[in-house]
Amino acid sequence: MTRKILFVTGTRADFGKLEPLAIAARDAGFDVSFFVTGMHMLRQYGLTKIEVHRVPGVAVHEFLNQREGDPQDMILAKTVIGFSDYCLEFQPDLVVLHGDRVEALACALVCATNYYRSAHIEGGEVSGTIDEIFRHCNSKLSTYHFVSSADAGRRVMALGEPEQAIHVIGSPELDFHSKPSGVSMEDVKARYGIPFDDFGIVVFHPVTSEADTMGAQAKSLYEALTASGRNFVLIAPNNDPGSDDIRAVIDTLPRDRFHVLPSMRFAHFSELMKNASAMIGNSSAGVREAPFLGTPSLDVGTRQTNRSVADSITHVSAYDTETISGFLSDIWGKRFPRHDAFGEGRAADRFVEILNDPDFWALDMQKAFADRG
Repeated sequence: MTRKILFVTGTRADFGKLEPLAIAARDAGFDVSFFVTGMHMLRQYGLTKIEVHRVPGVAVHEFLNQREGDPQDMILAKTVIGFSDYCLEFQPDLVVLHGDRVEALACALVCATNYYRSAHIEGGEVSGTIDEIFRHCNSKLSTYHFVSSADAGRRVMALGEPEQAIHVIGSPELDFHSKPSGVSMEDVKARYGIPFDDFGIVVFHPVTSEADTMGAQAKSLYEALTASGRNFVLIAPNNDPGSDDIRAVIDTLPRDRFHVLPSMRFAHFSELMKNASAMIGNSSAGVREAPFLGTPSLDVGTRQTNRSVADSITHVSAYDTETISGFLSDIWGKRFPRHDAFGEGRAADRFVEILNDPDFWALDMQKAFADRG
C-alpha cells in the first residue's frame, strides 16, 4: 500500500522549505498532497496558493482559515476545525508541518489528539519571540523531528523528545539554493519589472509581541534605507499583528528607489538573492539563505534573535541608524564564504532515506518524556 504524506503550508516562506521534501517524496513513490491555507489564500499577499498548484504530481486541498484582521487565536481555532475535518476524510499516514506559524500549531494539535503521525521540520531553533514558543510547542506535539543542525537536535532532546525520533537533515530550502535557479536575472527583472542593476532586498515582518512598536521600527529602518541613496526590492510583510503599521510606512516610500512586491516565485527569489548586494530585515532568509549564498545581511530587531551567527550577518536594532548606515556604506556588495551551519543542500535526499526505513514507521505513537537528567 502506498503511504499518504500530507504537507501543511500556510505561507510562501514555509512552502519554499517544504517543496523540495514533497518533490523528493513524490519521486520516491509516496502519495503526496498539500493542505494549503493561511496567507496563501489571501489576494493581498499575492495569492501564493498558485505556486503550490504548479507542483506536478501532487494533490492540493485549499482551506480559507482567516479573514483580514482575524486575531491569532481565531485563526488557530478555524484551522483546527478545517484540518480535523479534512484529515478525518483523508486519513494521512504522515503529516509534515514546518516551523512556528499558527497554522502549523493548529495542525500539530489535530495530529496529536487524533494519533496521526506528524513530522516537524526545523524544530529546536531559537528566536526570542512568541514564534519560538509556537515552534517548541510544535516539537512537543509532533511524532518526528527533522532538524536543520545538531544544535537544534540537542534542543529538541532537551524538550524530552526521544533521540530515535530526531533526524538532522539540514534546511530544505538550501537544496534549491545550492543548484541553478532555472531562471536568469534578466528573467527576474522582466517578470517583476525590477528597474535596478544594483539593489538590496528588504523583508521586514512584524514581531507579534512588539506589535505596538512595529510602525515606529519600520519608520526608523526605512528612513535610514532611504537616506543611503541605495535601491531596494521590497517584499511585503506577512499578516501577523503589526503588519498594517509596517505597510503604512511602506506606502510613503519613494517608488523610484523601492520596488515593492507582494511576493515572488521561489526560483525567482533565489536568483534575486544570488545577485543582491545585501539582504535586509528580519526574515529567516537573512540569517539562513543569505549566509549560505555569501550575500551580506543586516538582521534587524529581535525576530531572529540567537538564530544564527555568521561573519556575513550584522545584527542591529531598527533604531540604530548609525550601524545601519555603516552597513549600507561599507558592507554593501561584499561577498562572503558559504556558511553551511544549516546544511549543504541535501536535506531532501536524507528525508527520503529516512522515510524508506521501516524502523521510521515502527516508532511507538504513545509518546513518553525522555528524561536525561
